[in-house]
Amino acid sequence: MATHLKNLSDFSHTTIPNGATYKIAIVVAEWNAKITGALYQGAYDTLIKHGVKEENIISMPVPGSFELTGAAEILLTKRNDLDAVICLGCVIQGDTKHFDFICEAVANGVTNVGIKHSKPVIFGVLTTNDEQQAIDRAGGKHGNKGDEAAITALKMAYFSATI
Repeated sequence: MATHLKNLSDFSHTTIPNGATYKIAIVVAEWNAKITGALYQGAYDTLIKHGVKEENIISMPVPGSFELTGAAEILLTKRNDLDAVICLGCVIQGDTKHFDFICEAVANGVTNVGIKHSKPVIFGVLTTNDEQQAIDRAGGKHGNKGDEAAITALKMAYFSATI
């Protein structure tokens, strides 16, 4: 996606389901907290705006993005009442290959947990070259990836419920 041409928080082109009956977990990495806190707030506010009741939003902090997959697995194993899990994190490119390993593990892990449990598990992880790109995508000039993750959760929960 050419993000420089798009605001992540523009949903004027799509229908968004009402979330009044959904229970959604948000798992958020504490690493890069300034960024992930903004992602979380965007996701939370978007869920509320689209009808999800405050008591039906389960918030779970984890140390870093790598732990998002394990937390999603634990939640979906222990809680049968969840309609979706949103995974929010931020991995910023550094000088080593650590970035590549973490990003690949998290992307594959989130996908596999969703497939295993037949539940929407949403990848709301920023993978940026620098902190400014992350800021731009966490409520800055490109919108908020947290908003996008919440809308995706609502749409996929709806899809799952109607199939």
